Amino acid sequence: MVKLLTINSHGWMEEDPQKKLEILGKTILENDYDVICVQEVNQLLHSEPAKDLPNYCQVAGTPAIHKDNYALQLVTFLLEQERVYYWSWAYNHIGYDRFQEGVAILSKTPLVSQGILISDVDDEHDYHTRRALLGKTKIDQEDIAIVSLHMSWWNKGFQGEWNKLERALSNLKLPLLLMGDFNNPYENEGYQAILKSSLKLQDSHQSAKITYGKATIQKEIDGWQGNQEALKVDYVFLSSDWQVEKSEVIFDGKHYPMISDHCGLACQANLNK
Repeated sequence: MVKLLTINSHGWMEEDPQKKLEILGKTILENDYDVICVQEVNQLLHSEPAKDLPNYCQVAGTPAIHKDNYALQLVTFLLEQERVYYWSWAYNHIGYDRFQEGVAILSKTPLVSQGILISDVDDEHDYHTRRALLGKTKIDQEDIAIVSLHMSWWNKGFQGEWNKLERALSNLKLPLLLMGDFNNPYENEGYQAILKSSLKLQDSHQSAKITYGKATIQKEIDGWQGNQEALKVDYVFLSSDWQVEKSEVIFDGKHYPMISDHCGLACQANLNK
């Protein structure tokens, strides 16, 4: 059984972010997740570079990790509780003129990671620049591939991004997990494109024997200006190698406190033998 978690953390842009990071860390400790994918993992542009990077698995071309890197702070919190996670970070772009923003993977087992440029542009000053983070690791002695990603909206680049990602992953030949903020609501065009993909993916929330919750954003937030309805835009998509036991919305204020403008999604799955 593998235990998974994905959350668009909103990073240091949240109110009282240190408290919320610690809630996230304590939830990871309590539930003993094997793999955690985090989006909007940021660090200040001009903060001090970190010298100590415990269990960091570097992605080629990634900028220096700073002391305030959200993923580093999370891994350090977990390490202080004697819980070891290996981790990688892929840089996307400058956010809000003051942060370097990217996506991260935390794994109980060592990672071999790479960034996959999925946008048409590659300019840190252009917020359209997006990289998916591909991490390869072992779960129960089986090689698997994990992708942490934060994609664009359907009419603002998603189609091209998805096509590039699909091509990049098409020859992997490994059990696959895609986890993150897809910015495409359930059953809309982008969601349908994912399910029709040659990667033969399943939505954890549709395949699971047990589910909890539906929406992962509740209202108008950054990127969803004018939105007045609850939407599900965060997903765990799995290849057909997996059987999903449980999929649940988390950090919704009922099932753990809200720590971001997104809820998270937790999932339990088994590899088919």
